[in-house]
Amino acid sequence: MPILRVEMFKGRSREQKRLLVHELTETYVRVMGGKPESVTVILQDVAKEDWGAAGALMADKYPD
Repeated sequence: MPILRVEMFKGRSREQKRLLVHELTETYVRVMGGKPESVTVILQDVAKEDWGAAGALMADKYPD
């Protein structure tokens, strides 16, 4: 049972998330084999103020 985990900034619509889950599942099955029913996709929204890289908060690097 593969689990695909995606962490991303908050702000995507439900439709965008729905399409992403579909496309990730289809691509996994095409490349790795198996059945779509066995693929789990977990989407986690993260606020920019809770994400840091290279010593800086993403909220500072990418203000809204």
